[in-house]
Parts: sequence; structure tokens; C-alpha cells
Amino acid sequence: MIKNLLGKEFLVFDGAMGTMLQSRGLGIGEMPELYNIENREVILEIHKKYIEAGADIISANTFGANDLKIKNTKYTVEEIIKAGVEIAREAAGEKYVALDIGSTGKLLQPYGELSFEDAYDLFKTQIIAGKEAGCDLILIETMTDIYEAKAAILAAKENSDLPVFCTMTFEENGRTLTGTDPLTMVVILESLGVDAIGINCSLGPKEIAPFVKTILEYASVPVMVQPNAGLPKIVENIASYDVMPEEFALEMKKVAEMGVAILGGCCGTNENYILELKKVLKEVKYKKTNPKNFTAVSSNSKTVILDEGIKLIGERINPTGKKRFKEALRNKDIGYILDEAMAQRDMGADILDVNVGLPEIDEKATMIECIKEISVVVNNPLQIDSSDKNVIEAAVRIYNGKPIINSVNGKDEVMEEIFPIVKKYGTAVIGLTLDERGIPETAEERVEIAEKIINKAKEYGIERKNIIIDCLVLTASAQQNQVMETLKAIRLIKEKFNVKTTLGVSNISFGLPERELLNKTFLTMAFTMGLDAPIINPKSEEIMSTIKAYKVLNNEDKDSKDYILYASKKNEEKNENIIKEVVKPKHSLKEIVIKGLKEEAFKATKELLITENSMDIINKQLIPALDHVGEEFDKGTLFLPSLIQSAETVKVAFNIIKEELEAKGEEKVNKGKVVLATVKGDIHDIGKNIVKVLLENYGFEVIDLGKDVPPQKIVDAIKEHSIKLVGLSALMTTTVVSMQKTIKLIRENNLPCKVLVGGAVLNQEYADMIGADYYAKDARETVKIAQQLL
Repeated sequence: MIKNLLGKEFLVFDGAMGTMLQSRGLGIGEMPELYNIENREVILEIHKKYIEAGADIISANTFGANDLKIKNTKYTVEEIIKAGVEIAREAAGEKYVALDIGSTGKLLQPYGELSFEDAYDLFKTQIIAGKEAGCDLILIETMTDIYEAKAAILAAKENSDLPVFCTMTFEENGRTLTGTDPLTMVVILESLGVDAIGINCSLGPKEIAPFVKTILEYASVPVMVQPNAGLPKIVENIASYDVMPEEFALEMKKVAEMGVAILGGCCGTNENYILELKKVLKEVKYKKTNPKNFTAVSSNSKTVILDEGIKLIGERINPTGKKRFKEALRNKDIGYILDEAMAQRDMGADILDVNVGLPEIDEKATMIECIKEISVVVNNPLQIDSSDKNVIEAAVRIYNGKPIINSVNGKDEVMEEIFPIVKKYGTAVIGLTLDERGIPETAEERVEIAEKIINKAKEYGIERKNIIIDCLVLTASAQQNQVMETLKAIRLIKEKFNVKTTLGVSNISFGLPERELLNKTFLTMAFTMGLDAPIINPKSEEIMSTIKAYKVLNNEDKDSKDYILYASKKNEEKNENIIKEVVKPKHSLKEIVIKGLKEEAFKATKELLITENSMDIINKQLIPALDHVGEEFDKGTLFLPSLIQSAETVKVAFNIIKEELEAKGEEKVNKGKVVLATVKGDIHDIGKNIVKVLLENYGFEVIDLGKDVPPQKIVDAIKEHSIKLVGLSALMTTTVVSMQKTIKLIRENNLPCKVLVGGAVLNQEYADMIGADYYAKDARETVKIAQQLL
């Protein structure tokens, strides 16, 4: 079994399949996976060359074999995968065969059309087919969206017992397409139980080295790397790469010396690259990946490490004692809940607790909706808070990140319900120090329950670093003698088990006057005992002031920089130290778009149309809002999901404005027409669809020709609609040639049309080479070009 070799010696994967097939006549638009049935000997020969070069693992030719991509062929997923695995097995002999699984080619909801469970079902079909065909492991690769990777991993784990390797593709800014950084990738993928993680595709070995360094710093499982052979160029109508085998091998030797355990090649590599790689690895001493002991939780784009000083858990998304919040839940007022989430984030919460438990509502459905909506407007990791195991499992399954489950306790039945969920989805979990007897009176008894929780968790394979103990706060008004016992328990548990701790701080003051004074005093006392992550109200200025001050005194806030900034801001604003039940703020339409609040956009636009001109709303509110979000995107302070969410919010407003104009018989808003198309032979349209959303919401009319579009059809559309700008997309190096042919045909027809190109395999040099007028690195850049030209 390959698991016996993991973590003990270097393992070498093969190189590219597409590159090899192109050199053997793969035509533009042909699906490589169909060769498994129609050109079996070609695939067998390629696999054998990699085996002869020294590869330990062969990736079956199954990368794109999913129901979305092959639906227009005469074959089934099962037929293609069975043939692919069998060919690889014949070539591999005693070596290993990986079922190769790539992206579906679609963005997942809420940013695309594919649901999480639909993506899961697509991967499930592939997994079952690969397992039945006899593969040795599952390789999930070239993932640009961590959420899609999660769907694939769950499908693999729930439908097979095979080892799972997963690699993602990073852009030059160190983020995936949807904003995941290397640390967050490690935290989420490891939590889901993969056997190896890493990077493939997109960049060359030299460019990925900084990202590899971060991954190695945090990873506890073996790390794998399969880079491209540098950057592609067009030479005589064929895509070629600028890093030769010897240089590739030398760069890969460096990452092996850093600690990478599994190596191979992606686009542009062939058997010569693997041969050279095997040679240099003989000169490198294998480094075992050591387990890392840190406690972390993540959203899809942000990780919070609890070892790095005090972290704050916001308590406000909880109906307990909150009349207005209960009304919002009953009325399905998601906007109110999102305001609470954003307010807590802005006040300094690191993690947000989400509790929607009301007897009269559907808690499960409400929790799922809240998790999805909150994750769109804030990137704080979430804490799933419920007493219902079904609600908890449904929430952590669809959550795009690694959450905390709140909570288990020392009761056997509760641990038996919740720990399997914690293990399966790789969450952190809060353990309450109570059991069948209730909350113990002494600190020592609470320590005993904590030990029971920790030991029981270990039986389920849950590491101590994923356990956060809550020693439970009782009210000083009713159980005054228990206050110091809670604090003593924290100290004892930190000393004995070295786990993270939390407390619901505000419980201490129920029933007493001047509650904030008690809260902040108790909080300070708890910090000195070792409290790591208090559950607090971040909108309480007294609490936040106490935390800021404590971080200075505890040497967390170096040179008191945050404290000085906080004090300066406080003096400027002259805030009053009053806690108020949240009143839903009145956002401007511009603010609504920036925050991505689609529900509020409808009402706000309707109200503005009563007093303002349609074009003024567009030019003074909507476009400046999108520009602001775009600027933040350019700076790297927010990521693609936020950009799309704001664009979708603008769409709501635009639709209202269009209806108003049509009702008045006025012309609709149109800043110019743009044709978009994914070129002939390319069936990927993620990038094109993102561009479409953004252009439409800047007021442009988009004529979307779809994917796999012949050059003549594009030329015909340009003529028919008198187009001044056409956008061409290609994700595969094989189809850039088709892009070049399309541009050539546009020129031959003497059309007064500028051509803009984009796609993962393109850069400015490449665009110039194929005769494009513009190159856009992303959707935001496309909008800028359209604005300048049209």
C-alpha cells in the first residue's frame, strides 16, 4: 500500500498528459480522456514512458472525466474512468495508479450555478468508478476553489477508503482564484483528513517556492508539488514552455531540500523532466514532515491561530436575551443578522459564534442560510452553536472553512453524538466542564471532566490541539463562591493539558448592577489564569478597552501600537460607554453594494427612485461602489467572492432601475456592447462568466456566445452587433492556438473591433504574440479596459 511509503521516502509522480498528447496529435477541442477508449495505445505508451523515466505514481487519464464535461460524448464517466485506470495499471506494473480528478469547471454557489451537493455528486460518481476500476489512491488536483476541493474530498472519504492527495493552484499573488492563501489551504485540507497536500499547475518551480515554504511551515502531512515547466509561449502555433528539464530538476531539488516529499510535473513537462527529477533526488536526504501543534480555525480566505495571542469570539448572533434578534429570526430578516456579523467584525471580533435556536423556527434551514450568507459578507471563521447534532452536522458540512463546534460536554451520550462529526469534518470543538451531575462545584472536578473529554476525543482520533475547554461561568449574584473556582480550573487545565480555553464572560454579571464593570474585571482575572478565547460582546467599549490594555501589559501588542491607535480613535470619536441592542443601521445604496447586501439593495433602490434620477443613482452610487470594491480587490484586501457579491448586489439595483425606465418608456441603461466567448476547443467558462457578471453590472450589454465557440461564429456576432470590443477566454494551453486563429480571422475581415484576451495560461507577452489588443489579468481589469474604450 502506498500509505506505507508516505512520510518515509520521496515519491515521484509523472508529468503532464496534455503536453504529451499534443505532441502526438491531440486536436483543438478534443477531450484527452476519450483517448482511453478511442486511442488506447497512445495513452499506454505515454504512461510507460513515465514509468521508464522513474515515476512511482501514474495519474490515470481521468482529469476531466465528469458528467458536466463529457455529457455530449457517447461515453459514460464509468466507461472512461474504467478504461483510464486499467491502462495506467497495465503500464504501472508494481508502481501505483492515481485516479486523477480535476475541477468540474464550474463555480460553486453562491458565486456560481453549481450547488455544493451537486458538485459532491459529480465527484462521487468519479470516486466510485475509480475505486471499482482498481486505483491505489485519489489525486484531487488543480483546484482553484477550496469549497470545491472540500466537496471532492468528502466524496472521496465517504465513498472509498483510498488515500487522498489534494493540490491547489495559486496565482502570483499567493491566493487561489477564490482567495484562499497557503496557510488556510493547509488548515482546511488537513482538517478534512487528506494524506498529502500541496500545489500544482499555474506557475513554474521557482515561482511557487515562497508558497511551498509557508505550506511546509504549517503542514503535518507530506507536501507535494507539481509545477509547470515555467510559463507558456507560442512557437510555430504550438504552446511551449521556457524551463528546460535540467533547470526544472534543479529548482525541484531545492524544494525537496526544503522538505517536499512528493514531486512531479504539470503543464509543459514530459518524461525527460521526470528523468532529470529522479536523478537530482538521489542527491537529497529525505526530510520527514513533523506534526505541527497549533490550534487554528478558518474561513475560506482567513485563518485565525489561537496560539498567537488572545482571540475574541463574538457572541451577538444569538437569540438568548435579545428580543430584536428573535424577531429577526421569526421574520427571516437576514439583513439584521448580517449587520450584526459585520458590526462585530468591525469592532474586532476574530471569530463569530452563530446560534439561531428558537423553538418555533426551522433551526436547521435557518442555520444553513445564515452560515452561507454570513460567509459572503465577512471572512471571519465561524463557531457553529447548537444543541441539535443534526443542525451541527448540516452546518459544518456546507461551511466553507474549518469552524468550531459549540459544543460537547462530559456526558457520554453527547460525546458519542458530536465527536464523530468533529472527526469527519475536522472541526475544532468546545468542551464544557459539566456531565450527568451538572456543573461541579470545585475546580478539581471540572479538571476531571476536561480530562474525560480530552481522552474520549482521542479515542475518536481528535487531536488535543482541536479541543477548547470551557470551564463555565456561573453568575456572581447566585453562586458567588464559584467565581474563583472557574478561574482556578482554567489555570489547572492549562497546566495539566496545555489546551486552549474559552469562557462566556458576560454570564458572570447577570442580576447585578454595573454589569460591564464586573465583566471587564472578571475578564482580566481570567486572562491572568490563561484564558485564550473569550466569548464576548465586541460592541462593548469597556470590554474592548480592557482587552486592548491587557494585550499591552501581556506583551502581545508590541510597542503598544494597537493600543495607541485605539486610544487616539476613541478620543476622536468621544464614544459613550453604553451597550445598546442593535438598531438596524440605515445604509446608503453605495454602502449596501460595498457590503454585498442584496436584500437591502431592492428596498434602497426603490426609495431612491422616488427622489433621484436613474442615471444619478447609477453614476453616483452604484458605479462608485463597484469602483471601491474593485480597488480593494486590486490591493488584495478582498477577494473574488466579495467582488462577485457586490456585482450581484448591483444587479438587483439595476433590475429595479431598468423596470422603472421601461415603465416610463425611456431607453434602458447601456454603456456599450461587448461580445464574450471561450474559444473553440475550450470548455471552461468560469473566468468568462465572472467577467460577464462584472461587465453587466457596470452597465455594459454582454453578448455571451458561451464556450467552445468557432472563430466564424465570433466574427458573425461582431458584424451583427457592430461590436467595438470582444473578449476571448482560454484556460488551456492547447486552445490558445484557437484564440490566435480567431484573432487572425477578425483581422482578415477588417472589423473595427478591439480584441481583449484573458485566461489562466495567458500573460501580456503571450497576448502580444497572438495579436491581441489588450490582455486582462482578471475581471476587474476587463472592466477598466471596457470603460476606457467604450
